[in-house]
Amino acid sequence: MTGRNIIERCESIGLRMTGQRRVIARVLDAAQDHPDVEELYRRASDIDAHISLATVYRTVKLLEEASILDKLEFGDGRARYEDAEREHHDHLIDITTGQVIEFVDEDIEALQRRVAEKLGYDLRGHRLELFGVPLKTPGKDTT
Repeated sequence: MTGRNIIERCESIGLRMTGQRRVIARVLDAAQDHPDVEELYRRASDIDAHISLATVYRTVKLLEEASILDKLEFGDGRARYEDAEREHHDHLIDITTGQVIEFVDEDIEALQRRVAEKLGYDLRGHRLELFGVPLKTPGKDTT
């Protein structure tokens, strides 16, 4: 992570930052989860009641096109977003609840590098999303 927030990165590439875009950028910077546009709108409109859903959609699209946001698809039909400069992590999605668990596993990271090298590539990035359901533990009711 560069240490620069979303507003600073937008300004550094010449994006015009209106007051409403600044509110949306601050909401994104504060997000510890993977909000979709509807959730971003709810959070932003709590700060500025004049922000429209259309403004949030346009801003998210602009930030995604500028490679400031990453768009994530977790199989629930809703695009979700996170800062493109967050520390690297992978995702495990509980398909029964929709819970998204972030994790880093050095064995997986090493395996991906080995596979790329074996195929003649210098790995520059990757995205891993695992989908699962909780394991049933004997004597524990998970229903």
